[in-house]
Amino acid sequence: AAAFAARDAGRRLRPWTATWAVGGLALLAVPALRDAGWPTFLAVVSAFALGSLALHGSRSWPGVLIGSVGLLDSIGPGVRWGWRGVRERADGSRGRWATAVRTTAVALALLVVFGTLFASADAAFADLLGRLIPDVSIVDGPWRTFLFLVGLVGALASARTAAAPVRWDGLTVTPGKPRARMEWALPLIVLNLLFAAFITLQLVVLLGGYEKVREATGLDHAQYARQGFWQLLWATLLTLLVIALALRWAPRGSARDRTLVRAVLGTLCVLTLVVVASALRRMDLYVDEYGLTRLRISVAAMELWLGTVFVLILAAGVFGARFLPRAIAVSAGAAVLAFGLISPDAVVAEQNVRRFEDRGSIDLAYLRDLSADAVPALDRLPEPQRSCALRTVQGELRGSDSPWYATSWGEARAAEILRERPVTVDRATCYGLGTDGVREGEREGEQGGYERDRDEYDPY
Repeated sequence: AAAFAARDAGRRLRPWTATWAVGGLALLAVPALRDAGWPTFLAVVSAFALGSLALHGSRSWPGVLIGSVGLLDSIGPGVRWGWRGVRERADGSRGRWATAVRTTAVALALLVVFGTLFASADAAFADLLGRLIPDVSIVDGPWRTFLFLVGLVGALASARTAAAPVRWDGLTVTPGKPRARMEWALPLIVLNLLFAAFITLQLVVLLGGYEKVREATGLDHAQYARQGFWQLLWATLLTLLVIALALRWAPRGSARDRTLVRAVLGTLCVLTLVVVASALRRMDLYVDEYGLTRLRISVAAMELWLGTVFVLILAAGVFGARFLPRAIAVSAGAAVLAFGLISPDAVVAEQNVRRFEDRGSIDLAYLRDLSADAVPALDRLPEPQRSCALRTVQGELRGSDSPWYATSWGEARAAEILRERPVTVDRATCYGLGTDGVREGEREGEQGGYERDRDEYDPY
């Protein structure tokens, strides 16, 4: 609908429009491949944002930020526009509409009659028809009707936007009043010095000075990492805000002023990249001690993307900021796509299985709540840990009656694995293992006095 409306309005396909459209379609591969709901949700929301940008063709900061949700502004106008178009065409072609309705009715009648006869004559054909035709019950009827209306309204809004998009690029942000050089630069120079002092200490720790830090603080590696990761993440986010405000009030009168802006903010970006690396190193230490969870892999991925944003800001300082809004939007879409394609649940399961092979402990209470994407990794566990980790997933897959078009590749692969090697352990046996996957009587003997560390860092 959007393509035909744009063509009739005389709009041409431009490179950035194609980029947004291809990116949005690529993001929609995530729900087809992965069973986990959280990367799927991020992918669908991001696909909507990129599709909206494709229809609007925005390039400035207001255009990219508002244009990513600007499709919502076309819902009401799109419905009115579609209704008006249908009425205009119906008034001039009543005879053709009547012919189309009669033809459709006859075709449906023939399909029902002969399809029923052929289905009753051959079981294989009946099974094929059952798979192809959606199973719509009376209970599901209102919900499916609602979803159809949502899709129809979305199509009309998309077509209306493609034909006459709102030019959000027309919105301008008035720059702030330029400040004096010292008034603007001195606070940032002090901030740079603070960053440099912090980074120097981090380098000392990484190069072997951690023993001195432990003597002073009494913290082991995992506690040291836990203490600082969230603070470093917030420091990274606040630095972006500082850069945005600094650019608003930066002096712009001469080449010397512009050189000062690039030098001070460029230094801040470089130092922040080192802080990002430090935060990721802390997370690596913590994961090595306590294992990987959904929360930890999510915030680590976010920290990586923030590092990419700072690299793009540095590139904008050298080559110009014209493409910066669209480049950051592309990086966000690519990050969400990569996050979904790597299958976070599978990565979490894989890391925890490796820790079990190395240390003999595993949190089965957490892993059994992962999605079907984790089944191939958890399938490598020995019994009874394997069955205890897969009991919940097997129950969900066996109780699911989703048709083929609502089944992801991750679910199909998990179902095949569990069909070949089903769960064989009962609930009582799993309860006796505890959350660390070790039998109650084996904790002191086989595990060498292992005592599970309590993880206060993460509610999972």
